[in-house]
Amino acid sequence: MSDQGKIFNVLFLCTGNSARSALAEAYMNAKMGDRFRAFSAGSHPAGRVNPYALELLSSVDIPTHYLRSKSWDEFALPDAPHMDFLFTVCDDAAGEVCPVWPGHPMSAHWPFEDPASFVGSPDATRKKFADVFVQIRRRIDLFASLPLRSLDNMAIKKSIDALAHSERHA
Repeated sequence: MSDQGKIFNVLFLCTGNSARSALAEAYMNAKMGDRFRAFSAGSHPAGRVNPYALELLSSVDIPTHYLRSKSWDEFALPDAPHMDFLFTVCDDAAGEVCPVWPGHPMSAHWPFEDPASFVGSPDATRKKFADVFVQIRRRIDLFASLPLRSLDNMAIKKSIDALAHSERHA
């Protein structure tokens, strides 16, 4: 992983690819696009990005025009971008049989509560999305702070696994 100047490709996986994985993709691309290129996908895509996720991202000036709910099969194709890291962000996707990813990216499971399954008033739903987004941002910020270019693969794997337990309920 010690390629100087390399932009690392990161794939965030979830079941529906409508909330958590899309939030992670948009945040990482907007805030860390000089070092990471993020993508997201789902095992059973919802077909659209959740409107509350789009509203939240727009409210913090993160572009959403390119976001779409898509199948993880797109990223297992021969012409798909080579992924360096793969993160499952929900328990359902972590337990499913994933496609074989070209290049065998380093992976970790970072579970987050699903704000799309929350039942409540529109204001309570917005708050749930905001709370989960804060957790996603913190985890991604911690990941981005790792000295990826100076660590060996074993140290990186240990670090990204440990992030699953960091600030989980902060």
